Amino acid sequence: MPAPQFVMSAEGHRLATYSWGEDDGLTVLCVHGFASSCRDNWVNTGWVRDLTRAGFRVLGVDQRGHGLSDKPHEPEAYGMDALAADLVAVLDTYLLDSVLYAGYSLGARVGWQLAVNAPEHVERAVLGGIPDGRPLARLQIEQARAYADHGTPVEDQVTRNYVTLAERVPGNDLRALVALAEGMRLGDADPDPDRPPQQTILFATGSEDAILERSRALAAATPHGDFVELPDRHHFNAPGSRVFRQAAVEFFEQR
Repeated sequence: MPAPQFVMSAEGHRLATYSWGEDDGLTVLCVHGFASSCRDNWVNTGWVRDLTRAGFRVLGVDQRGHGLSDKPHEPEAYGMDALAADLVAVLDTYLLDSVLYAGYSLGARVGWQLAVNAPEHVERAVLGGIPDGRPLARLQIEQARAYADHGTPVEDQVTRNYVTLAERVPGNDLRALVALAEGMRLGDADPDPDRPPQQTILFATGSEDAILERSRALAAATPHGDFVELPDRHHFNAPGSRVFRQAAVEFFEQR
């Protein structure tokens, strides 16, 4: 990992960013999923290696609440508009008008919104594991909070999976992640298929992921959408799929 470069959000939160490749190369902005980080989602899985080998510059970010970025504990800090605005702040700081976009789960959900609300910033995008980035309609907030605050065992299997994921990534703050999951429910909604991005979008979801058919439906509702199914992958291990990486590199090269 290169040393992080910190960007300030509109509210004054520090956002850790990382850059690989030549500054004059086409830039792929990589945005990770819930309870992950740039390192976990994109470096350890080979994405940065494959993208830079293909000649792209990679710009990674730890979303607020993750990695080396600030981790507020207030749910109000984690609205969708704030997460999308963080990415605009990153692009402005790096003097980038438009980028190629790669996002997974929460990062894909934010990417969808960025592509809809600020289309001038997204040339084309790969959105993996969407629409599960709400986050997270399947996570039981009260059980996750009770575990974070008191160590109460989590009974719900999906919630237990997310807690296990959160504890697997070094530096994660479970209370911040619970605040994120709660905060995005205050005003956020799932991606609106009646208002899809107009850019060319590649959707990718694991064959064993419960959201597979909903992902297909979003791709079908997107005017320039395409879909790739990732064989034998579920929601938590899809970022490591070679099929996923290769499809993304080829998609970006078709620009």
